[in-house]
Amino acid sequence: MGLNVFGPMIALAQHPERDIIRLQLRQNDMLKTMSDAERDELARLLVIVDCAKGEYLLHQGVHAMEQYFLLEGILKRVVSSADAKEMILRFTDERGIETSYAAWRLNTPTPYAIVSVTKARVAKLSMPHWVEFMDRHPRFKVEFEYEVMRLMSEIMAHTITLHLLDAPGRVHRFMRKHADLAERIPKKELAAYLNLSAETLSRLKQRGKI
Repeated sequence: MGLNVFGPMIALAQHPERDIIRLQLRQNDMLKTMSDAERDELARLLVIVDCAKGEYLLHQGVHAMEQYFLLEGILKRVVSSADAKEMILRFTDERGIETSYAAWRLNTPTPYAIVSVTKARVAKLSMPHWVEFMDRHPRFKVEFEYEVMRLMSEIMAHTITLHLLDAPGRVHRFMRKHADLAERIPKKELAAYLNLSAETLSRLKQRGKI
């Protein structure tokens, strides 16, 4: 299991780059509909974390959960089996979110880990604080829960794709839906997400199949 060895956590209000971070938060897909007052209220609860490639923000199987707003870099949601086999469920880039909200609501351990694919900067808060914030803003809670369901549907569609499409088809689907990520994700990570070997991915590219 990986270790949480990322840099120090700094409250947004004390962060030396807080003005830039506040601007990045305004651009987050989940937060851009917020009013300035709502965003200021949330900002008082946020802690900023810088993590290097491969560091864990959340471990699989824990009950202490948090809500994440990605400011820079790429994260992955990954599930591991008892024999250490891994399956990448999704990637998240700037302006996206990561969450374990469904597990928190069901009072179950987290079914997956959240790991940095690249150097990343994240704004986070504890899940209880996030839920309390949303309870004070019911309109926003509806939007967030819709996004959680959308992400779950996206993961289900990806899982089905792994069974129904051949290797070139899986790659083409990813390129169509996530062209902006294709050159930013390490080839080994992308191959794992598509259930291919890195060698197969390279061979498809060399043969002009993708």
